[in-house]
Amino acid sequence: MFEHIDIRQMNRLMKENRDARKIIAQLLENHRTEVSMIAHEIRNPLTLVSSSLQVMEAQHPEVQDFFNWEQTKEDVQFMCRLLDDLSSFNNSRTLHYSVFPAGKLIRNIAVSFAMSLEAAGSETEFTSRVMPDMGDFTGDKVKLEQLVLNLLQNARDAVAGTGTIFLSAARDRDSLVITCRDTGCGIPADRIDTIFEPFVTYKENGTGLGLSAVRQIAEAHGGTVSVTSVPGKETVFTVCLPA
Repeated sequence: MFEHIDIRQMNRLMKENRDARKIIAQLLENHRTEVSMIAHEIRNPLTLVSSSLQVMEAQHPEVQDFFNWEQTKEDVQFMCRLLDDLSSFNNSRTLHYSVFPAGKLIRNIAVSFAMSLEAAGSETEFTSRVMPDMGDFTGDKVKLEQLVLNLLQNARDAVAGTGTIFLSAARDRDSLVITCRDTGCGIPADRIDTIFEPFVTYKENGTGLGLSAVRQIAEAHGGTVSVTSVPGKETVFTVCLPA
């Protein structure tokens, strides 16, 4: 994986040198293709393994009593999730532009997220405020939805069922501003600079790609994502996208 500092350096070279821009663009495309191929080749047999475990359990319920059976299933599910997150992360800089009402999209995401909390029996208190008349947004609709969902899922993990999550969206002059605040565990000062790095995670069973994808999607749209946190009190993520 390219580190974030390398991406910044490459972006600078691409702006300054036309030949470097062509070479780096091709290298990045080759890199994305290789990662996609590797993920695809691993996912196929892994999916078969997961399916086989389910069939074995259905036909022979006694296997549930075997030592490490549940752990084996969890490990396979984790690897499947890791490959899915890797594919999403790998493609997060590739945008398919369209024009759509940003407010409507974010409201729909908020409703779906609230329903998912209710279905899971979560005690998390979720509220949202999407300002009216936010107008149209030009960008990748699917990627923007992924960005917001990743922020909400990260907040859900941080509050661990008992806390509050607040999502807001507004148009500030020429920018779309999305804020996600949670009253979860917070982020220690010595970790906050690394949370957007690929594969860096401080969660049990985390892949470390959700927030990395958030940053890549925001930057691909020409925007930014920032975070402030008070350990044990709250964390606030703010995404600003040119509208």
